Amino acid sequence: MRKIIFIFSTGILFFSSCKVFNNEKNTTSNFKPEKNNMVNLKKENAYVIASYNVENLFDTVNDSDTNDDEFTPEGYKHWTKERYEKKIEHLSWVLSHLSNELPAIVGLCEVEHKSVVLNLANSKLLKKGNYKVVHEEGPDTRGIDVALMYRSDLFHLIDYKEIPVIVPEDPNSKLRNILHVIGNFADSDTFHIFVNHWKSRRGGREETEFKRVAAAKILKAETDKIFAGNKTANIIIVGDFNDDPKSKSLDKVLDATDNTKNPDFNEFYNLLYDKSLEGEGTNSRDYQWFMLDNLIVSQVLRNGKEFYAEDGQVFKNDKILYYNAKANFKTPNKTYGGKNYYGGYSDHLPVYFMLKRIL
Repeated sequence: MRKIIFIFSTGILFFSSCKVFNNEKNTTSNFKPEKNNMVNLKKENAYVIASYNVENLFDTVNDSDTNDDEFTPEGYKHWTKERYEKKIEHLSWVLSHLSNELPAIVGLCEVEHKSVVLNLANSKLLKKGNYKVVHEEGPDTRGIDVALMYRSDLFHLIDYKEIPVIVPEDPNSKLRNILHVIGNFADSDTFHIFVNHWKSRRGGREETEFKRVAAAKILKAETDKIFAGNKTANIIIVGDFNDDPKSKSLDKVLDATDNTKNPDFNEFYNLLYDKSLEGEGTNSRDYQWFMLDNLIVSQVLRNGKEFYAEDGQVFKNDKILYYNAKANFKTPNKTYGGKNYYGGYSDHLPVYFMLKRIL
């Protein structure tokens, strides 16, 4: 079942579609399921929440609806079954080594279809996680979307919706949707999880900033609606924002800072803000790190009584890094550089944090 919602606000047109996944009960209208509705969920003391831009996880089949020709065996990148399977193996290794436990939640960027995420979820190293997948096809011309994997033994899916990003100054832009997932852990209140992949900096950081600011405004409007109903809502925001924590879109528009002193209820805390100031990052260019992937939570998850979100971490295992001896610099070991196949993991590093239950 799909609902189409039209909301006119501050000159921006929002189209939000809601769809129940895996025949879960549709409770979108209130977002307030009772705690005793949880079915056979394992109650853990801590949950790993991760986000990973997996760099063009395409299948090998040509899709006539998108510009994915380069990622086919006949395309100029010669994307074969063997390369695809190696990519799945690499990504599953990364996700299985973030912590001692498999992640409870994984937000993914740059996936072509639900099928490739299912292949990843059912890979040898991740299969025991009993992952289910939330994904919808989006408007991106290349066909890359965001998705969410969740461990069905730890997280109960209630509903989800896709939030299109419409830019008033350029309404014909086909930007990637924001994915809003609603669910619960065992004996927990509702969690709202947003997976993002905002406009890239291709064409110039300043020249493209207005599109990321537009995405931030849309996301902020969505979270403000949640806070209007519950000032202590559990909100987690992950993804590749193509902006660092001090950028206008994140720091000023979304109000995602490192402020812990008397913050307003609708301000957010960026779990990677301080690491960015220390020079860490998830993507590199010209031998400099940029924290483009961020982990953001509502203030209640930093000072609440039910859960505590620890500081974010960047996974920088040497196995997923390439060492440039000439520059004495380690950079993400990516799959491709242009048309050149390197056989690496991704051009981004994954990020994660521990969501600890307060006993």
